[in-house]
Amino acid sequence: MQAQTLNPTPRPRLGHVETIIVQSRTLSCDGGMGALGHPRVWLRIADHQTFCPYCSRLFVLNPDAGDESAH
Repeated sequence: MQAQTLNPTPRPRLGHVETIIVQSRTLSCDGGMGALGHPRVWLRIADHQTFCPYCSRLFVLNPDAGDESAH
């Protein structure tokens, strides 16, 4: 189960995957739809990207992100 937490399997809706470029390896996702979203989850980018297990958003670490992204 630990591997799924670090690299969850994407479940895109109707073939659409929203990609968001981020500046930090630690981030949160709530679905981005206010009351229609999902519970807030905290995610960590281990390599260069991760998926939200609820909404399948793809979070990609900006290659130009500063050193604080390595923590």
